[in-house]
Amino acid sequence: MSKPKALLLGDINFVPKFWESLSSIAELVRPAARSRAEFIEECKAGKLDGVVAAYRTFNSVDVTGRFDEEFVSCFPESWKFVCHNGAGYDQVDIDACTQHNICVFNVPTAVDDATADTAMFLILGALRGFNTSMLACREGKWRGHPPPPLGHDPQGKTLGVLGMGGIGRNMKKKAEMFGMSTIHHNRKPLSEELAGGAKYVSFEELLEQSDVLSLNLPLNANTRHIISTKEFEKMKKGVVIVNTARGAVIDEDALVKALDSGLVWSVGLDVYEEEPKIHHVLIANSHVMLLPHMETWTIETGIKMEEWNIGNVRAVLEKGKLNSIVPEQADMA
Repeated sequence: MSKPKALLLGDINFVPKFWESLSSIAELVRPAARSRAEFIEECKAGKLDGVVAAYRTFNSVDVTGRFDEEFVSCFPESWKFVCHNGAGYDQVDIDACTQHNICVFNVPTAVDDATADTAMFLILGALRGFNTSMLACREGKWRGHPPPPLGHDPQGKTLGVLGMGGIGRNMKKKAEMFGMSTIHHNRKPLSEELAGGAKYVSFEELLEQSDVLSLNLPLNANTRHIISTKEFEKMKKGVVIVNTARGAVIDEDALVKALDSGLVWSVGLDVYEEEPKIHHVLIANSHVMLLPHMETWTIETGIKMEEWNIGNVRAVLEKGKLNSIVPEQADMA
């Protein structure tokens, strides 16, 4: 009896031998296609028949495009699992996968430390206004001429977390070390144990009370542009905004206007609406700290993510076990 096939979309950068170890239970395959059209033709020609599970990377979207209805409907009937090597999975249309009885897995906790660390770096830099003088220093202008406005200490500030999942809870612990208190808003309140003392507030209260607002929620139809003009108008004047989630949860045009008007004092961004393109006004504004989507850009986190995701592939091949199915498909577990 032939082995099931496991498809690799993208590259294993850190633990290739861990992937290769699956060869004892599966035939490991890669597509010949180098474009979405070629991939669809490969599926239609039956060249990927027998694939049960696919390991996909964020960068594989350059070949496949988004996993939407057009794409998923071409999969062979054998293909039942998509194991995505990341916490955010907006590149995969969960509704389309569900309609075709395909389960989607992500890597929900391996990224928590690295992403929360990045958010804290952006929070501190944006609060203190470090970016202006960092740029001036490299130009031989010391702090700048004239010197930049004085920054703000984190001590005593209220951190508002929109989306208190694993990353948000990790941030809360780290923010406490800098003397910050945390409030949060979720689709539903967390248990007291999970909240860890972070007060649950309404969405409007979160906007009104936060000195620093951190966005830590997935991108989907309900969260796209969840922060836009009317939300900025409800915030404290001089608020600091940090986004390490997905760029499109913020309306960037509205953010630019809020910065220009002084409603927002400074911003720390690791993600953007049209990556890798960055809004030209954000680039020009020295009060905006910019990172090129580097929140998980560490060796240790890369290893954790790959090991977790390969473990997902092994689990479904050996046991049909669902290690970390996305929340929208919880009833398929």
